[in-house]
Amino acid sequence: MIDDDARFIALIEHHLTCRWADAQLVVHSPRTQGALSPEFLAQGFDAVLLSEASAEGCGLDWLKDLGTRAGFAPVVYLTAAASESATRTALKLGAHAVLARAKIEHAKLLAALHSAAEKQSVAQANWRTAKNADDAQCFSGAVLPGYRRIRQLAGGRISDLYLAESERAGALVVLKVTRDQEKANELDESFRRFLQEYEIVRRVTHPSVVRLYDLGVSEEHAYLVMEYFRAGDLRTRMRSGLAPREALHAAAAIAGALQAIHSAGILHRDLKPGNVMLRDDDSVALIDFGLSKDTAVDMELTDRGLIFGTPHYMSPEQGHGEAIDARTDLYSLGVILFEMLARAKPFADDNPMAIIYKHRHAPIPKLPKRFATLQPLINCLLAKKPEDRLADAAAAAAALENAAAQLAR
Repeated sequence: MIDDDARFIALIEHHLTCRWADAQLVVHSPRTQGALSPEFLAQGFDAVLLSEASAEGCGLDWLKDLGTRAGFAPVVYLTAAASESATRTALKLGAHAVLARAKIEHAKLLAALHSAAEKQSVAQANWRTAKNADDAQCFSGAVLPGYRRIRQLAGGRISDLYLAESERAGALVVLKVTRDQEKANELDESFRRFLQEYEIVRRVTHPSVVRLYDLGVSEEHAYLVMEYFRAGDLRTRMRSGLAPREALHAAAAIAGALQAIHSAGILHRDLKPGNVMLRDDDSVALIDFGLSKDTAVDMELTDRGLIFGTPHYMSPEQGHGEAIDARTDLYSLGVILFEMLARAKPFADDNPMAIIYKHRHAPIPKLPKRFATLQPLINCLLAKKPEDRLADAAAAAAALENAAAQLAR
């Protein structure tokens, strides 16, 4: 349902559950979530309820857009008031049925939704049996029913990323597909980490951690289905500049996510702006746990003396292959905060090893003078020794929120 009126949404939900007790009404708010992604076809839904009041009275513009999307789910349009003219206009723009929003008639609403669901069922069956159905559901050679391939986002040696629409999730998702390889009767290291990523995030439920929908194996491939962030990542947002309070709030949200994963016995180990994604409402979410360390699992055989992560954001101990704990992620958070405020990384060099050296030996850089009050916080996060940093992610989140509150005064 596309609407911003909470009371009206509750009324529609009441009508639905009176007839279908297990009906699920998924709400899209134009005010907070903006327009629907242009690739979205609502294929996992029986019908879409679109209110004329949506997007500040621009419901017809929405209907015109959705009506031109081949394969979009049937739209039941709710006009502000009943009139033959309004009905004709909506039907012409592609509405499956038109009802008066001002006075919802229970029987007519249910009949419209029932016929829409039947129409959608037939359309989906035709799509699944079409000649090009397998091609539309093919990802790096793996045919994955229930997922419509939209485009490839990235490709690499280990895995490929695709934007797809999931019938089950009822949303656009990112599919991470990798080959299921075996070497000497053991899973290849890259594939093992791929599986570990799913197991790690599966047990962490937090609004600032990416949502994972599914993990599966198809023929010679494994695939991971995760949340799609059309707003991009923090790295992109940083290029356009963040106000100081925005930077502090974003850092506090990241600290909150770190608190959740640390409590589950997980170290991220690759915290950087490219792994902090943005949702449509500007909230943040951590992604990419492929390099994470699960402290509940003995990984010393594979981790001792090895360096994982991105040099610009690695703590001194991580950069030198030493033992690490949760405070290594707090150091990376400090680098991100410094970069958001100063619009430059604290340590830079063309040589990655030189950057790692500076993290251990160079003095903590100073923020621009206008942020002098935040320097003590930066010093606590970027302390060379873990014991000199903030105690944990909860303390970091509190300090960051307090700093943001102080700026507001």
